[in-house]
Amino acid sequence: MIKLLKVSALVLGTSLVVGCASTGDLEALQSDIDSLQAQTAAISAKADSAASDAGAAAANAAAAANRAADSAAETNQKLDRMLNKAMMK
Repeated sequence: MIKLLKVSALVLGTSLVVGCASTGDLEALQSDIDSLQAQTAAISAKADSAASDAGAAAANAAAAANRAADSAAETNQKLDRMLNKAMMK
């Protein structure tokens, strides 16, 4: 009977210590999770900003390429006219 009482006291004491430790661990884990969620939100905002900047840069590059193509076409037409004039002489 005494042995059963000693074992019961040991199990009860151990479960109380483990229970308190796990509650503290859960609170620390929740704190880490909250921190990670905040970091994830900040990273997501930066990614959205980078995607927006990349879209604007792509639009600017396309506009510049179109201007260059138009300029090349105009130059080609001028050269064709000059060649035709030279051949008429």
